[in-house]
Amino acid sequence: MLTCQKDFFSLPDNLHYLNGAYMSPLSKAVEAAGIRGIAQKVVPSRIRPDDFFSQCDLARERFAAIVNAAPQRVAIIPAASYGMSTVARNLNPKPGQHIVILHEQFPSNVYPWRSFRERGVHLTVVAPSGPSERGKQWNENILEAITADTAIVALGHVHWTDGTRFDLETIGQRARDVGAALIIDGTQSIGALPFDVQQLQPDALIVAGYKWLMGPYGIGLAYYGERFDQGTPLEDSWIARQGSEDFSRLVDYQDRYAPGAVRFDMGERSNPILIPMLVQAMEDVLGRGVSRIQDYCADLVRRVLPDIGDLGYQVEDEAWRASHLFGLRLPQEVSLERLHAALSQQHVMVSVRGDAVRVSPNIYNDYSDMETLVQALQQALP
Repeated sequence: MLTCQKDFFSLPDNLHYLNGAYMSPLSKAVEAAGIRGIAQKVVPSRIRPDDFFSQCDLARERFAAIVNAAPQRVAIIPAASYGMSTVARNLNPKPGQHIVILHEQFPSNVYPWRSFRERGVHLTVVAPSGPSERGKQWNENILEAITADTAIVALGHVHWTDGTRFDLETIGQRARDVGAALIIDGTQSIGALPFDVQQLQPDALIVAGYKWLMGPYGIGLAYYGERFDQGTPLEDSWIARQGSEDFSRLVDYQDRYAPGAVRFDMGERSNPILIPMLVQAMEDVLGRGVSRIQDYCADLVRRVLPDIGDLGYQVEDEAWRASHLFGLRLPQEVSLERLHAALSQQHVMVSVRGDAVRVSPNIYNDYSDMETLVQALQQALP
């Protein structure tokens, strides 16, 4: 069982940071990796040609280990929107087909699909049925929405506003039964909730690095399955071509890409500051263990849920939500203004997304953070 890791971070003692779904803090080790990278860039002679490739290879390997995938299927991306746009560029739904997305899905996993409407492709937006058994009903609604006319199913592992958990194994099987592509935004789960590519078989898994992977802003990773093996990247990057390791022959222009998902890498992927930081962050995640991180968060949450429920706040049943990210729905008598004031007074940082107050702990939190959250929730009552 993990113990609190707060000493490995530089969070202020009086801050109860329960907002990892907004942005993770950087650990001291990740910060140090960034400082070393800055020192390299200060004196560029310290950056060797091999550094353009070796650190990127490490990033692919670490991410592959987290999601149980082959490293050669991992691309380095600047943002989730970039990864999703790459997917959209390489799928070709036909007029009359439809794309299944979720109610209040994160915009990066919506805008790329909206462009297909000009081709006569419809968007099927699946919402929960109501407050009772919300997560269970939502999952059932998704399965009902996937039909023979479905071309793409694009959703998150958990919902970004309230942590509702989606049964990707069952949903994925249904998508494969009708020949639909399964595209997963793992930004709000990968690094804190176990995900197995071999088991769940997504066609693509897109992840920004600055949330649960605990890395810096401006870089992420993506898994691309066999459906994209001959795909067209968003950029014509030199470093994604075969033979790019030999800088003396870069003018021997190559049409062929390097093997695997490297073709989908962003330009200037070999950032000497961000890549080492991301590698260190993922090494930390692997060292702690994703399952143990989720178990740690679950233990924190379970200890205060009875008190939260007694105050009148609603939380999804544990079977249909994550523990590293969950939503609180307010009693009718509690206004957001009162809650904001109480949270601010107690130095508790969470987010409001949709109609949920999103709480997202991680290994730098302890029971005192959760107790202070409960105190703020109580204080917000009239």
